[in-house]
Amino acid sequence: MSVLTDPIADLLTRLRNTFRARKSEFTVPYSKLKSEILHLLKREGYIKSVEVDYTGKHPTLKVHAKYVNKGSAIAGLRRISRPGLRRYVGSKEIPRVLGGMGIGLLSTRLGILTDQEARHRNVGGEILAHVW
Repeated sequence: MSVLTDPIADLLTRLRNTFRARKSEFTVPYSKLKSEILHLLKREGYIKSVEVDYTGKHPTLKVHAKYVNKGSAIAGLRRISRPGLRRYVGSKEIPRVLGGMGIGLLSTRLGILTDQEARHRNVGGEILAHVW
């Protein structure tokens, strides 16, 4: 087992590869941060479901992809803040993703929020990724 330096980038890459390969599901090692991100993507309608699987030695997250009109529900993903270059923004500087057509994932003191939720709650934080 290799050590991951950026587990969020690994999660986004697995998600992107699943959609490109037209697979229905994939698994990723469990972490609270990944679980929060995936549940937010489910709530926003980008993935079908997320389940925690405790059957193996280590827990995993089983993610079911969502397809709309024979295409993936996610058109694109981009990691913004990364271990070598963190990106933080205040509540007034949160950028819109594709003019509001996508979502930004922010890590805030209130947990993982979308850009719209962070603006509404007037909190800033680290921009983890953009999804559209």
